[in-house]
Amino acid sequence: MAFDDVVDVSQSQIRPLPSRTEPSFAVAFGGGGARGLAHIHVIEALDELGIRPVAIAGSSIGAIMGAAMSSGLSGHDIHDFARAVLCKRAELTRRMWSARPGTIGDLMSSGLRVSQFNIQRLLSAFLPEGLPVTFEDLQIPLKVTATDFFKQEQVVIEEGDLHSALCASAAIPAIFSPVQRDGRTLIDGGIYNPVPFDLVEGLADVVIAIDVIGDPMEDRGRTLKSMDMLLGANQIMMQAINQLKMKQNPPAIYLRPGTRYRALDFLKIDRVLAETVSVKDELKRAVETAVKAAA
Repeated sequence: MAFDDVVDVSQSQIRPLPSRTEPSFAVAFGGGGARGLAHIHVIEALDELGIRPVAIAGSSIGAIMGAAMSSGLSGHDIHDFARAVLCKRAELTRRMWSARPGTIGDLMSSGLRVSQFNIQRLLSAFLPEGLPVTFEDLQIPLKVTATDFFKQEQVVIEEGDLHSALCASAAIPAIFSPVQRDGRTLIDGGIYNPVPFDLVEGLADVVIAIDVIGDPMEDRGRTLKSMDMLLGANQIMMQAINQLKMKQNPPAIYLRPGTRYRALDFLKIDRVLAETVSVKDELKRAVETAVKAAA
């Protein structure tokens, strides 16, 4: 498919999918920190359309959202869980407290590098209860990306322990410590493959890719801090990778829910969701167009 063949979601109206005649779908959820809360709208829209993907791929926050969907949680369930955790100060405090180092030895083991959080502890405190332990227990096949720091290559995880795979995929450098798995030192999957639609290419009739990388935002009058520079540089790098992939072999449906929020703005969940809610209708129009094209 040529770059110009990517579905234009602005040219159609929303209608229900044809019963039992729709093509198969696969979904790739991209990385982008708190901007990835927009994936909730995408999952809700797929639920409303009656679409159950045959395969899912995800990077970073996209891997976490993909795992939730693959486990059988509905978009409504994920939405309610995210708001219950991130909008209630008492619940947030409780979960953060449970993620603290267990002992002084745990704290000292990393040389008191307080800038690097243990993502395995943190993610354990924030994942929905009952999430499957292994990939094999998921209802929909899932591929999770990570980056091997020393071998400088992509690692695609699709079997074995699910939790360590999600931790590795979301381990943003300098914020979270790397994850050790299968003798590898793994970091954020978005570093190598920010929107992993290529991993589900050929597995379904229609591939849907959701890009939440975003762009570095200028805030006039505000001095850029080191973390702003680091995360902004990551965005520039990931955008460059993605633009190259789009030129080579774009997916049928590619959407970018726009939001001005930063990667760590999880506590602004209501505003992030309000700014990105239009992606639901955009996706429904795109799916209708794809269904017609596949008929």
